[in-house]
Amino acid sequence: MIPIASHIAPVALLCLTACTVSDGGDGAVTSAATGSTAEYLGIETRLLDGDLVNFNVAMRGAQSSEDVARYAECAAAEYTLIRGYGFARHLRTNVDEAGGVWTADAVYTISPSLPDGIKKIDAEVVAANCAENGIPRV
Repeated sequence: MIPIASHIAPVALLCLTACTVSDGGDGAVTSAATGSTAEYLGIETRLLDGDLVNFNVAMRGAQSSEDVARYAECAAAEYTLIRGYGFARHLRTNVDEAGGVWTADAVYTISPSLPDGIKKIDAEVVAANCAENGIPRV
């Protein structure tokens, strides 16, 4: 399990499709579309150098590596906004699964203006989309 950094607020749960909260009170979200349950275990951020930031996230119940990569992207978008920037550029995401726990180790650069590169995000748009879909952020 990846620990939640002390300066990061606890994270909620994610569901990329229509969701209903389970009655179990265990913090899991059940997808109405697939019947699967996702549990988000935390976000850890680490400023590597100036505008270079590392995000580590963990979850159970991901349907694919895309679910956990999206979780990391949502963390990056919110962190970008918190730092007063508007954009981020995705550099890499490594995804792993062991014993039912999916982890992603993602690196982004953050910037006040639209960066060069292929995989860039508008942090405000992505963060709003994550919030609408119940995806946890920093």
